Amino acid sequence: MSPLITPEELAALGDVTILDVRWRLGGPPGIESYREAHIPGAVFCDLAADLAAEPGPEGRHPLPAPGDFQAAMRRLGVSAGRPVVVYDDADSTAAARAWWTLRYYGHPGVRVLDGGLRAWTQAGMPVTKETPPAAPGDFTAVAGGMPVLDAGRAAEIASGGVLLDARAAERYRGEVEPIDPVAGHIPGAVSAPTGQNVEPGGRFHKREFLRERFNTLGVVEGVPVGAYCGSGVTAAHEVLALEVAGLPAALYVGSWSNWVADPSRPVATG
Repeated sequence: MSPLITPEELAALGDVTILDVRWRLGGPPGIESYREAHIPGAVFCDLAADLAAEPGPEGRHPLPAPGDFQAAMRRLGVSAGRPVVVYDDADSTAAARAWWTLRYYGHPGVRVLDGGLRAWTQAGMPVTKETPPAAPGDFTAVAGGMPVLDAGRAAEIASGGVLLDARAAERYRGEVEPIDPVAGHIPGAVSAPTGQNVEPGGRFHKREFLRERFNTLGVVEGVPVGAYCGSGVTAAHEVLALEVAGLPAALYVGSWSNWVADPSRPVATG
């Protein structure tokens, strides 16, 4: 089953949990957009509060503890036996973080609305301001459903496999760094901005296009692959695009914000 779902496919589903994961680094809060209009039946999922722990040495968006994530998902109505569809209003970057975290903690049936809310409304589907009551879910969080990297393993893959840097190319090169205290990239990493995963309008490119793109970057069968970004959000989008292409990859959740927390780790530029 594809990790993506179309507006028409979502509209045809019966019993489904829909999570609105609109979020932008620096704001405004996604809940404001949710209150203005959202897909009927959707509940708001806060990326910073529900899909990440507090910032620290592990990164700006470290993994939430299993108990915290389980409690958040149950509050939002997530159950293991009910499919989950996640969406945002841009290119599925925030939605991908929800997809990946739910998969990591063991949910068997989570998909991303391809093109997000924009695709939904362009398809003529309705929106609402009504906030539905979320019946408590029974989801149990069990870690390990998706492969992860720490800093040491990320360095190994950068040396002996393919480590994809999902940030914009100018951040990879170290020309600018608007967020983290050090500019540059992990030595050996390959620049692979996530903006190239999607078409204008925010839908993912077709499987064949993505597979060719990643093949060109060195991602082929049998080669260990990892992805990182600034804080593990955009890189989840890279992992999602790789899965669409049929190419499994591990996520360095702490990403650059964790890498540069240790000044002894090397930094490359250019």
